[in-house]
Amino acid sequence: MGRIDARLAELGITLPTPTTPVANYVPFVITGDLVVISGQIPMRDGKVAYTGKLGDAVPNEIGAQAAQLCAINVLAQLKVACGGNLDRVTQVIRLGGFMAATAEFTQHATIMNGASDLMVAVFDDAGRHARTTIGVPSLPFDAAVEVEGMFRIA
Repeated sequence: MGRIDARLAELGITLPTPTTPVANYVPFVITGDLVVISGQIPMRDGKVAYTGKLGDAVPNEIGAQAAQLCAINVLAQLKVACGGNLDRVTQVIRLGGFMAATAEFTQHATIMNGASDLMVAVFDDAGRHARTTIGVPSLPFDAAVEVEGMFRIA
């Protein structure tokens, strides 16, 4: 077991089998030492675990949990991209977060901390990253949150 797998175990996180794309795209692209992970929604056991809109039916705490689950799914895809060895990750470069939200909702950054905090917990200082957080009127399958990422690997 590698260092990052051990850290995930300490955090009580088991990475799921990554989902397959639902449309005409690939789950990740590797270019040089960068891996770009396609947007991941909060899937658990083949179903969207968190649906609805923030600022309406989805409380902030649940939204943050959804963002964390999205980040776990990003890590599952990243592990495949790294040939099963997350110790190859040298830096989390960027996360992008999309929240299905009402027009009045303004707490996007707080929701996205669910994903950002996880990356720092898993990768320590190498988990600190740039990010974008955007509110949108809807997401695929009525998901509450979607997260994408860019990582540097060795």
